[in-house]
Amino acid sequence: MVDARKPDDAAAGAGVPRGRASDLQAVDPHAVDPRAVRAGFSRAAARYDRAAALQREVGSRMLQRLDVVRIDPRAILDAGCGTGESLGELAARYPRAHLVGIDCAIPMVEAARRRGDAGASLLRRLLRPIAGPPGRGAPDVACADMLALPFAAQSIDLVWSNLALQWVNDLPAAFDEFRRVLRVGGLLSFTTLGPDTLYEVREAFAGLGHGTHTSRFIDMHDIGDMLLRGGFADPVMDMEKLTLTYATPQAMLGELRTIGAANRTLGRPRGLTGRKTWAAMIARLEARARDGRIPATFEVVYGHAWKAEPRRTAEGRAIVRLTRPDAPR
Repeated sequence: MVDARKPDDAAAGAGVPRGRASDLQAVDPHAVDPRAVRAGFSRAAARYDRAAALQREVGSRMLQRLDVVRIDPRAILDAGCGTGESLGELAARYPRAHLVGIDCAIPMVEAARRRGDAGASLLRRLLRPIAGPPGRGAPDVACADMLALPFAAQSIDLVWSNLALQWVNDLPAAFDEFRRVLRVGGLLSFTTLGPDTLYEVREAFAGLGHGTHTSRFIDMHDIGDMLLRGGFADPVMDMEKLTLTYATPQAMLGELRTIGAANRTLGRPRGLTGRKTWAAMIARLEARARDGRIPATFEVVYGHAWKAEPRRTAEGRAIVRLTRPDAPR
């Protein structure tokens, strides 16, 4: 997401194979490197929860938006579940639903499984004195790719994804997969990051060295158009800007590294950041201080859309539904 490497940091070791990386970089240096994303979140899993304040806050606001949605899902998918915090909150809101979480990083999946097992064990102990069926088991979690979901078509009622889609290069393809696994009438609810995210860091690096230093984020209007073109109905998009503040630029960049949100673009500098470049970037961030704190802006994009009845067959032929005039409605 952002170039957070200090001058003495080692160059990124996990990337796509050299030939493939160079080919993709020539096409789009701002595209993310999937293997580097996976490696970054794998390293971050053990300490992720201590630093993921933004993810928790945005997840809470996502849940509030479900208050006005009429849905009683039987099956819920958390796409990009991380350490599984949202799975517990969704389980509390929809106690009858079966929950499944996926993440691209195995250590994140393992952390989510431990959290789910602990929550299920606690629930069983609480319900033990009460007559009736035992408590719900832990959610199912798996390491999987959002662009190739390991689920049958029309098997999910709610797809939930909190601050994960910014790591996907082909957003329309992800929406196609979400739509495939959703039942007709199912809901997609997600958040991602918009173009003003971390503009302070982007401007601090402007003109300093070569390569890309922050991810590219998609405007919410373009995302809404993708949903419509992908066959979703009634998309609702909105945005808000949240600003976190830090004691120093180093604290801000360190927290981004802690949650695995360092620069994972294909065009990122592969060598060490020069000390002069690093010092100039830090000085620019320090110049933005307000009341002694360094701001970091996040443009949070919220979206939801429904899976409508299909209008075309898999072969592309239009579907025409005929109803007798005297048929009951």
